Order: sequence, then structure tokens, then C-alpha cells
Amino acid sequence: MRRDHWRRYTDRLDPETEYRDIYAKIVQHEFPWDMLMALSFALFRTYAVPGIGRLLDETGAFAQDTQKRYDDTTLLLAVPGEKGFEHPEARAAIRRINQMHRSYDIPDHEMRYVLSTFVVVPVRWIARFGKRPLTDNEVRATVRYYQVLGRHMGISEIPATYEEFAQLMDAYETEHFAFDAGARRVADATLGFMLTFYPWVPGRLMHAFARSLMDDPLLRAFGYDRPVPAIRLLGPLSLRLRGRLLRLAPARVRPQQLEDIRWIRSYPGGYDIERLGTFPGGCPVR
Repeated sequence: MRRDHWRRYTDRLDPETEYRDIYAKIVQHEFPWDMLMALSFALFRTYAVPGIGRLLDETGAFAQDTQKRYDDTTLLLAVPGEKGFEHPEARAAIRRINQMHRSYDIPDHEMRYVLSTFVVVPVRWIARFGKRPLTDNEVRATVRYYQVLGRHMGISEIPATYEEFAQLMDAYETEHFAFDAGARRVADATLGFMLTFYPWVPGRLMHAFARSLMDDPLLRAFGYDRPVPAIRLLGPLSLRLRGRLLRLAPARVRPQQLEDIRWIRSYPGGYDIERLGTFPGGCPVR
């Protein structure tokens, strides 16, 4: 297939009604690695909000089994995109997400902020590191997809456009990013787990590489040192070079499936969506 096959394909679709198909092509065909990395960094970014990072630390889920927490989050969030919101498995996945969230006293503004990172961080990541920026159709479909997901999660006052999502995320981080010891523990555990993605690379180098992709407000919120100038330059540069090289590759024919992601390791024998995630007692736990 031509290199621009999927861009031409998504250009022919209506992002208002065929948003799920467009989003699936972004995730599974055009930018599978970039989307996985971008969404991982989007979640990581939310820990810098003390209310979010502290709660995750208090639940103990990350300290006890970071691998399972990552796997469960990835699997639950991926099902609606792969199968559609009306599919029984997608409905079960969203129900599980809602059960977990509603077991805690989470303010709606935090839920809305997390939703905004799922929209904005991948668009910015791909613009910076991808083989090409997302098209207007693809951005609109991404917005529409997460608006629908947000409504299924009972989130109120969801932004109407990408620009509104971006303004929300940036303003929220300016106001709320701050250091918290519990959030730092969650960030450390998550970064430690992410170092296992490429175990042949020395841990200190991978940690510095990850920090080279973080902006200064995020580094300050976690109390992380800026990497040395060489790493701060070469880290992003290596990803931009990767994106340039991918422009020469043919279009991906086979969609990337969850079982293709080698660092999802918790369920080699398969899994039951109804058993993913955590099962806290009480409702809500403040």
C-alpha cells in the first residue's frame, strides 16, 4: 500500500460519525508505538497533580504491582477503541473503570483534566515526534472519541473542541502542578517500570532519556533534575529522527493488537475484563 494510504483513508471519513474508525486507524495502523508512548506519558503527567498522585500512592496499587496496574489500565482503555462503545466487552471495560473511580471521592475537575491529557498529549507528541502531524480530521475524531468516552464515564462540562481541551490542560497544570511525596513515589515506580520496556539499555541512561522528554513544569513537580544538556538534546532528537525515517516506510497492513505489545505481561493465558483493575472496599473511600 502507498505510504499515505491511511491518511487518505481517514480523510474520506466523517469525524463526527466515524470517529471510532478514524481513531482505531491512528492507534492500530498509523501511529501504534507513538500512541502507546504518548498515552503512557499522558497518564504519567497526571501524577504531578497532588490530588491524583497522592490518591494513587495511598491505594498502594503502583507500589505493590506496577506491571499489573499498567496492564489493566492499558487493556481497559483499549477495548472501546478496538471494538466500539456498544460492544459488550467495551461496555464491561467502561463499567469496570467507573466502578474503580466511583469507589473514591474524586472531584470532577480531576477527571476532566485526565481526559484532556488523553486528547492533547498524543496530538502534541505526534506533531513533535511522529512521521507526520495528525490531520484536522484525525484531531477532530480524537476529540469526538474522548468526548463520548467521557460521557460514558459521567464526566461533566467536557470541552467541545481540541483548542478547549488544550486550554483546559495547560491552565489546569499551571494552577495545580506541585510537588507531593506520594506523587513522587508513584512517578518513581512508573518510571522504574518503563525502564523495563528496553532492558538492554542501561537504567540510568533510560531514566535520563525519559526526563529529556519532560518539560520543566513536570520536572519541577516531581523534583527531578534536568538531564545533562547532551541527553536533553539527543533524547528528543532521536525520536524526531525515528519519525523522519518512518516517512519512508510503507503503510502498516496488519493492525497492532494488544497481544502484540510485549511489555503487557500480566496475563499470558488471557484475562477476564470483569476481573481487571482494583476492587477497593467502601463507597466512596475519601
